[in-house]
Amino acid sequence: MIQKNGVRPAWLTGNLQGMLWMLTTAALIVIMHTMIRTLADDGMHPFEIGFFRTFFGVPVVAVLLWKYGFGILRTDQIKVHGIRSFGHVVAMMMFFTALTMTPLATANALAFTAPLFAAVLAVVILGEVFRWQRWAALMFGFAGALVIIRPGFVEVDTGPIIILAASGIWGMILIVIKTLGRRDATPTIVTYMVLFMSPMSLVPALFVWEWPTLPQLGILLIMGVMGTVGHLTLTQALRVGEAAVVMPMDFSKLIWAAAFGYLLFNELPDIFTWIGGFMIFASATYLALRERAETKPRGT
Repeated sequence: MIQKNGVRPAWLTGNLQGMLWMLTTAALIVIMHTMIRTLADDGMHPFEIGFFRTFFGVPVVAVLLWKYGFGILRTDQIKVHGIRSFGHVVAMMMFFTALTMTPLATANALAFTAPLFAAVLAVVILGEVFRWQRWAALMFGFAGALVIIRPGFVEVDTGPIIILAASGIWGMILIVIKTLGRRDATPTIVTYMVLFMSPMSLVPALFVWEWPTLPQLGILLIMGVMGTVGHLTLTQALRVGEAAVVMPMDFSKLIWAAAFGYLLFNELPDIFTWIGGFMIFASATYLALRERAETKPRGT
């Protein structure tokens, strides 16, 4: 059945669209992570991969400028965009480095902690008030990270620690993005992200620079486009669908990561990764839904 406006089938509800967009986002991000591992195994330094990840986001920005015009560059928060971009570069370089020494599933499971760090920082920086339910959810999520790493039971590797540190920085970035989003549209935020991060990420890349081969450039181009598109699909998912329906689809990252890790790198996540990943994800999802419920105007 087609709607009268002929835009989409009537059964393709906003929630279903949101679920599909979120599943697409999860797949794009994990495929990008897989490409990073592949390039690193081929001898490319993570810092250089990070530069091309942002640089090859330029085609997406070109499309945004073509669609919306140069008006999307108008902002009165240029310094905030710069701060956000710098933090993003630091977190990205750390995460990309950790990806080269951490199983894909473990890396993606621990990356779910970013919203948990954002919640803690919201209390410290923004003065947000948490009731006991949200504190319990936070402790449950961070306990999930301990389940994955298991300090005191197994030797703690460097990779997971770097990922947690990167997630802490990313948590702060989420708060900055939230501030930016109050006055700037998503295309503006994504455009400045690419325009600022490209020269910033070039600086550390120059210290380890080696010219990539043509096959590597092809992978880097696809990776850069996919990563930038992933930001747009995530925003679209939350825009058209209810968070309670859309957010659980993000857990598919762990499934994708386990599949690619096993097929390409002979990595098989243990039961602790699945349990801990679910704990972290459940905690982050609960906090997101709780915040949405508390900030939603009454009567809507």
